[in-house]
Amino acid sequence: MCDTREMNISSLESLTSFRQQMYQLFTRRRDALFGLTDALLTTGPTLSPAHLSLASSFQRGWGSVYDALVEGQIDGQSIERLLAQHLLEADEAIYAVDASVWARCDAETSPERAFYHHLSRHSAGQPIVAGWAYHWIAQVSFAHDSWTAPRKVCRLKPGDNINQLAVGQIKELLQDTPEVAPLPIFVFDAGYEPGQLALAWGSLHAAALTRLRSGRCFYADPSEAASTGRPPRHGHKFACADPTTWLKPNQEYVTEDSQYGRVRVRAWHHLHAIPQNHPKRGTRGPRPIMRGTLILVEVAQLPKQTRVPKQLWLWWHAPEQPLLPLVWRAYVARFLLEHTFRFAKQYLNWTLPRVHHPEQADRWTWLVVLAYTQLRLARPFVADHRLPWEKPLVERKLTPYRVRRAFPSLLRHLPVLANLPKPCGRSPGRPKGRLSGHATRYPAVKKAA
Repeated sequence: MCDTREMNISSLESLTSFRQQMYQLFTRRRDALFGLTDALLTTGPTLSPAHLSLASSFQRGWGSVYDALVEGQIDGQSIERLLAQHLLEADEAIYAVDASVWARCDAETSPERAFYHHLSRHSAGQPIVAGWAYHWIAQVSFAHDSWTAPRKVCRLKPGDNINQLAVGQIKELLQDTPEVAPLPIFVFDAGYEPGQLALAWGSLHAAALTRLRSGRCFYADPSEAASTGRPPRHGHKFACADPTTWLKPNQEYVTEDSQYGRVRVRAWHHLHAIPQNHPKRGTRGPRPIMRGTLILVEVAQLPKQTRVPKQLWLWWHAPEQPLLPLVWRAYVARFLLEHTFRFAKQYLNWTLPRVHHPEQADRWTWLVVLAYTQLRLARPFVADHRLPWEKPLVERKLTPYRVRRAFPSLLRHLPVLANLPKPCGRSPGRPKGRLSGHATRYPAVKKAA
């Protein structure tokens, strides 16, 4: 049951206000989209979107589920501004940046599909699938839980450069976020190129923290210019895989952690990678050199004892020097976004619908983001509905799964916003003699080499 000992309407003001503003941002098929969001919160994993119409919170038929996805309209930019008003309570502004794939391998009639890397699904023996990829930016914190606050969600189109798209999203996010004292840190995984990120970063008042592969090489500035010939652009070579090439670190930090044991962090300033070639042929002139800080994190153990700890290389690009006690914890917090992806797919049915057009997938993705945010806002107002074999959790620190289990009891105390459906009789159906024809085929797009 919902904990109602001290609950009243005023105590639910933040959640109620969020739902009211969310309802206004559904510009078409408003009631069906709103009811569909409540159905996501009160129904567990299902076999198809039509099963969501059986939820008591959805007052329409199963046809309205698909009608809302096909004909509905959602103001995505206004939703992002709404999400910016409900952030995590954290002292540091840490944001995780990553992409997740919605596999649609057999959807030959769905446009704008591309091939993406996917660890859990394979095609012809390779971890590559055809589908849509969504790029997320979510706020994370150092709290001992798995909650995040999604801020930006955008679908990657075939041919998009993920590095330029990420920086574009970050610029929009910073415009909607008031400038605060802590420097915002955006944490990237190894799938991003730090040189391209730094080149597009410009003068942003933010930091980019990117994971590097262990085979990367960096260079210091040349010590002396040659007397004749072209002046050198690169100095001492720093190979991450060869400790004999490492210079004396400019910063070093050592601490003890309950999960990782002894943690040692070292940093080397003013290093750069060899700039990549120009994207277009015939472009003259050298590429600009983007300098940053190379960081090495070494731990004595991992939370999962069966795994052997390895060296973690990070790249820092920011207008300020890194704070090593903060940097390594910021990257560890990035993994919270992967927990959000898993929860959205397993319990909020994110990649369940076999929608035809990518615009329908965009609407469904926004509904999942809004449903997840409501769960986070509802966490202080629900009691733990644990099963007999589950461990009790501390009050007001429930996991997303436990909050979703208790949300139906809380929903009864929230105002009803969606209007009741109006009877419209039976549809005449397809006119006699009219054929739908064959749908157009769209092959998945391969990236150019």
